[in-house]
Amino acid sequence: MTRSLQAVAYRRPSVLESAADGQRLGLETSRGATPSGVRDHPQFFAGFLTAPQVAAAGLLAVADVAAARYYQRQLRASLDPVVTGNGDRLRFESFSGCGGVYARLDVLEAGLDGDAVGHGTTNVDVNNPLREALSRIGSTDPLHLRVGPDELAVTTLDGPVVEKKVPLPDRWLRGFAEAQVIAAGFDLRAELPAAEAVRFLRSLPRGGGRGASGGARWVVPAGRGLRPSTRAVPGAVCLPGPERLIALQRVLRHATALRVYGPAVTGGAASTAAAWEAVLPGMRLTLTLSPDASRGFSGEGGVLDALATDEAAEDAELISVLLAWEPRVDVSDLAAASGLTAERVRAALVRLGTSGRVGYDVAEAAYFHRELPYDAERVERHNPRLRSARALVTAGAVALDGAVATVTAEDGHVHRVREQAGVLSCSCLWWAKYRGGRGPCKHALAVRMVRRGMAVEQVGQTERVDGGVR
Repeated sequence: MTRSLQAVAYRRPSVLESAADGQRLGLETSRGATPSGVRDHPQFFAGFLTAPQVAAAGLLAVADVAAARYYQRQLRASLDPVVTGNGDRLRFESFSGCGGVYARLDVLEAGLDGDAVGHGTTNVDVNNPLREALSRIGSTDPLHLRVGPDELAVTTLDGPVVEKKVPLPDRWLRGFAEAQVIAAGFDLRAELPAAEAVRFLRSLPRGGGRGASGGARWVVPAGRGLRPSTRAVPGAVCLPGPERLIALQRVLRHATALRVYGPAVTGGAASTAAAWEAVLPGMRLTLTLSPDASRGFSGEGGVLDALATDEAAEDAELISVLLAWEPRVDVSDLAAASGLTAERVRAALVRLGTSGRVGYDVAEAAYFHRELPYDAERVERHNPRLRSARALVTAGAVALDGAVATVTAEDGHVHRVREQAGVLSCSCLWWAKYRGGRGPCKHALAVRMVRRGMAVEQVGQTERVDGGVR
């Protein structure tokens, strides 16, 4: 597995300090992106939290996921959460070390009382002493939050900066991209009131052993709650590795409702991803689970089609100029501003997601703008199926014949790729195993590249003829 060391530096550790007007939580930021360019230690907010104990519990839940591995737990994982200022809210995001759980705490406008929220994205330091202090915050303690350096204190700060170097696997970066693509296909499936949410979550197993999967588990809305099901039925939601929802226990007593999101399923469907959202006073905590505890998001293949086209790359460059750190990215507005169709805008947003430039909020069914503080451009370069598909195209291994294509693999084996209702199937072992459930195989991806290339060439020829060039 390809990985690198991600270096982050903070001016000092994040701390929780006592003051005359209550407690002060200072979250230190690293180098990050802002509307004025990349800056060291940007500041996004200074003011009070309207529900201090709830916010502390939510931040701890995000930090729990950042430090956790729900599969192969003997391996260590500790990546600092990411914070984004979106003008009217703060978003704290993290990804588990195993790549199978994505967590986000949205502190909304109603949860903040202070200066306007800034715009940008960076890492935020959540260290062990801070975690211990946050766990002791009481329900009546006023809490002042500062995200970014205290400019007055910085001028007199002579101590050394805090530096961390953590391993950053490529699959972790790909997982961030895949999670938002998958979530864009979710709909609200169930909403439980507080009492039912508590009962359901406390009934879940907390074990999991080595993280091995015990097969797909399903839950079905029943009255005001959820009941387990042994199989997928219409309206069901997959719950693989239920112990991975343990971070929700941090905020359980503050939750006013629990919302469950997932894709539409039919009888006999394979396991799927799902999102679980705890509705909190002035904020939301969402955990998105991969389809299996042993299966991270990085191999789901949802971004491959968008990565495979030059058109999407050009569209993404145009759309990126129009993004302005919006908390809600409106596809129709971007289509009108760019002159692109809504379909091409969505493909461009998927492409931007592969470099960490957009996320997806299931609660609002909308994308949001952020810039991950990582070299996420590697996602495309290090995607093995994409590289293999491009190599097949370059080698001239694809032969088209109507709805059927043949692809000659590197070992000389010939695979047949068929198209039916816009879906490509293949005779290879990958397709036989996953049936398209983890995106296209390299052969189908190569066929799609060739067909799109021919379509673009035909359009160019038509434009030249219509323009009088023959």
